[in-house]
Amino acid sequence: MGILSSLYTGVSGMTAQGEALGVIGDNIANANTIGFKASRAEFQDIISKNLKGILGGNQIGRGVKMSAVNPILSQGNVDATDKSTDLAISGDGYFKVKGSDGDSFTRDGSFHFDREGFLVTNDNQRVQGFAADEKGNILNKLADIKFPRAMIPAKATKDIKLDLNLDSRMEPNKKFNIKDPYSTSHYSTGVEMYDSQGNKHLMSMFFNKVADRQWEYRGVCDGKEITGGAEGQMSEVLAGKLEFTVDGKLDSQKITSSKFNFKGGALQDQEIKMNFGDAIRDGGKGLEGTKQYGKNSDLISWNQDGAAAGTINSLSFNDEGVLTAVYSNGQAADLSQIALAKFENPEALFKVGNNRLKESRDSGSAYVGNPGTAGRGKLFAKSLERSTVDLATEFVNMIQNQRGFQANSKTITTTDELLNEVIQLKR
Repeated sequence: MGILSSLYTGVSGMTAQGEALGVIGDNIANANTIGFKASRAEFQDIISKNLKGILGGNQIGRGVKMSAVNPILSQGNVDATDKSTDLAISGDGYFKVKGSDGDSFTRDGSFHFDREGFLVTNDNQRVQGFAADEKGNILNKLADIKFPRAMIPAKATKDIKLDLNLDSRMEPNKKFNIKDPYSTSHYSTGVEMYDSQGNKHLMSMFFNKVADRQWEYRGVCDGKEITGGAEGQMSEVLAGKLEFTVDGKLDSQKITSSKFNFKGGALQDQEIKMNFGDAIRDGGKGLEGTKQYGKNSDLISWNQDGAAAGTINSLSFNDEGVLTAVYSNGQAADLSQIALAKFENPEALFKVGNNRLKESRDSGSAYVGNPGTAGRGKLFAKSLERSTVDLATEFVNMIQNQRGFQANSKTITTTDELLNEVIQLKR
């Protein structure tokens, strides 16, 4: 009987509207879930009954079904936080994480370091990134992000660079005496350096003008720090010569003596290069580094490449997703870089709970790379992406689906009344 089909039509409508209410309820429940993307229920009509076969037209609908639940992949608000391991994506990328169930992906950047030093999600999935080598260069090697807990080794000084001005007005009238270095030199300054065991030493530098455009320099350390030296006496560890052009540029630099022999089991005859600038005789132009001009002698800048042993003091990400460690010895080093993944069809990713998604056949494979490249999105450090759920919109949709459910239930009650009339005919 044709009237019975209206019952099934009403049931299909109630079922579809009820499932849609479930989608809306899930959206509302996740209004404060980090990185959550709101979903939308989409409907399709059920195949109709044809009254005239292949002639077309004159069809009676059989009801409705839910055809899909698609996420709305709009960008959520990015809010600043105070946590150094919080990260947010602006764009189409996903964080890649790895756990006991394999690889998965997420927009939730509320990470932290576990007791083993791995960067993990709140459900202990290890965040994936590109590792750095010992020099801090990021490699194209995907691995778990982890910071080293061990003490970083000391680094002996190999290069000392000084940028000075030596006063050309000085007269070559002083002969250096190590027993009275300050009054027998034209200019003095101090630089720090490290031996092979990371011990810091102060080397006093003394400069004497010996002729027009010619200077001699000496490096002196406390004798108690030098092998064979005596406490309370100064020991010469370095000597050399500098020559300048008529216009004050550095013409040549030469080390004439080097005796870096520190006590305590450190490497003897430590090799250290003194770099006073781009000397012309070395192929430079004499424009950078030490000069000889008619103004007071002064140290403009200096640096050296040694360091003591150290431990990690702090960790932080920048907006390129690079994790940088700052050590107790003042050094900083890049440890790794966050990896982001992109999909051809991210709407087809499969939800597995805990804010994670997995690849599906329709989503395509993940294209993993650096943040900010190939449309993977930009990273924001100390930030989190909020849920895209709009509560006002969800409540409006809830009212619409509630009314739809009530209307379909009315179809069933009306059909029931008609069937009751049919039953009454027999009486």
